[in-house]
Amino acid sequence: MPNFSFQLRLSSSLIKRIKHQITPSSSTTVIGRRSFTTTEGSRPTIVHKRSIDILHDPWFNKGTAFSMTERDRLDLRGLLPPNVMSSPQQIERFMVDLKRLEVQARDGPADPYALAKWRILNRLHDRNETMYYKVLIDNIEEYAPIVYTPTVGLVCQNYSGLFRRPRGMYFSAEDRGEMMSMVYNWPADEVDMIVVTDGSRILGLGDLGVQGIGISIGKLDLYVAAAGINPKRVLPVMIDVGTNNEKLLKDPMYLGLQEHRLDGEEYITVIDEFMEAVFTRWPHVIVQGTAGVAIAGLLGAVRAQGKSMIDFPKQKIVVAGAGSAGIGVVNAARKTMARISGNNESALESAKSQFWVVDANGLITEDRANIDPEALPFARKAKEVGHQGLSEGASLVEVVRQIKPDVLLGLSAVGGLFSKEVLEALKGSTSTRPAIFAMSNPTRNAECTPEEAFSIVGDHIVFASGSPFKDVDLGNGRTGHCNQGNNMYLFPGIGLGTLLSGSRIISDGMLQAAAECLAAYMTEDEVLNGAIYPSISSIRDITKEVAAAVVTEAIKEDLAEGYRDMDARELQKLTQKEIVTYVKNNMWNPSYPTLVYRKD
Repeated sequence: MPNFSFQLRLSSSLIKRIKHQITPSSSTTVIGRRSFTTTEGSRPTIVHKRSIDILHDPWFNKGTAFSMTERDRLDLRGLLPPNVMSSPQQIERFMVDLKRLEVQARDGPADPYALAKWRILNRLHDRNETMYYKVLIDNIEEYAPIVYTPTVGLVCQNYSGLFRRPRGMYFSAEDRGEMMSMVYNWPADEVDMIVVTDGSRILGLGDLGVQGIGISIGKLDLYVAAAGINPKRVLPVMIDVGTNNEKLLKDPMYLGLQEHRLDGEEYITVIDEFMEAVFTRWPHVIVQGTAGVAIAGLLGAVRAQGKSMIDFPKQKIVVAGAGSAGIGVVNAARKTMARISGNNESALESAKSQFWVVDANGLITEDRANIDPEALPFARKAKEVGHQGLSEGASLVEVVRQIKPDVLLGLSAVGGLFSKEVLEALKGSTSTRPAIFAMSNPTRNAECTPEEAFSIVGDHIVFASGSPFKDVDLGNGRTGHCNQGNNMYLFPGIGLGTLLSGSRIISDGMLQAAAECLAAYMTEDEVLNGAIYPSISSIRDITKEVAAAVVTEAIKEDLAEGYRDMDARELQKLTQKEIVTYVKNNMWNPSYPTLVYRKD
């Protein structure tokens, strides 16, 4: 599942100014509504540099693909080998070299070549962005786990040693009073999307300080590859307010502030100043969270049981984990149940009764002392659980055994939490096809492996995880599908749909529409066979459909204000098919533009 690294906290005055709802997220995505274009491949691009400067600029460098005419026009003749190569030839040469180089270095736990692959891809990113995204898009299933989860966690842990070239911006507590001018140091006047983190909680790895920028970079790579956001208009940001990681505080090679984290009003002051600066240069921005992929999986599990998604409000769900990530997902699931049941206060209240939340101290009930306010709505009534043979603090095994849930949802970040005893207890589920969601990242934090789940509970289960696992061979030609609930299925489409609708906020309805779209993407045969998430290789088509669903919902809720030449009135006239076409036509594709030099 998406792990949550950063809770953006703003002063009440700034919240009123920007009129946005801030939600906890692993990284907070700020989306501007300006300057998105899809025509760069069809008209010349004006550049203000020539010669070696062009070759050193990854936004414009084409390497050996510069035509002889461009070489003359840009003073490149003699600076490149004489043979002009096509883009496919360049990529073929790179892929041969990548396959050769990646086996020469073994590092990383699950994939011994993962970090080596990241280094090679990063070097390509440093010199030729168009080619980099072409390689990433064409090989998305293989390289998404390299540029994002799970390898990005390893990258963040080692980022101080891996840093070679600035990518993104760094705002720190040392920059207080200077951020308004700093934001203009970014060379692009037009930015559609910013992903920002403070590095406090990265993918279940804890406080990684300034090294957390790796998560912002990786997430934006997927926005570009999956959603077609123009890479010249994205900006990764790190807000360094210190670190409480003692190892980093003592490491002479650490690149961030070596002081303990700010908190309270000091922290809020830094965040407020950054947000003021961002909104000043790139106005009309919104803030987005990404908990929806788990909801799509839960809806898919209902379909896999041979039911309709309208039966979701009847699902009994035992939740392991009550941190900010876990409660965020449970809240989203509750709202989805209410939306399906009638979208009213009564439905929202009723939906609470479908969840049994267990944390490190056991089942949460109203008898719990000093209960977390976020978890309070899901605390069970003591009398009620008493009738179920349970009490405050009951163990996960006891809760699963007594409740016999349809779904066991792991959001705990505790590897192996779904022990043999817990999985044995799930065999008593009243569901014809119980679902096990071991959603914690990275891989070592998964509550159980698919092999354990299928071997203990049975072949009939639905299994999903936050980290990638291989499918399980069940024998006799049967496959136990391991569905990865990767948030890349949703956040690019949510971001793109919000951008193209012109909505100033991302409503609960827009998030739920995205999740429902993803859940419906799979065919009936696929879900009945246990596959509730599609192949990552289809990510651009998935993103297109999700974005269209978000645009449609924004129109329905009267939130769409239009985008560029498509104003709100024009959007409202579009059919669903036309909305999908509108989204597709606004997705950037990596192709080399014709470059024309002009003096400043």
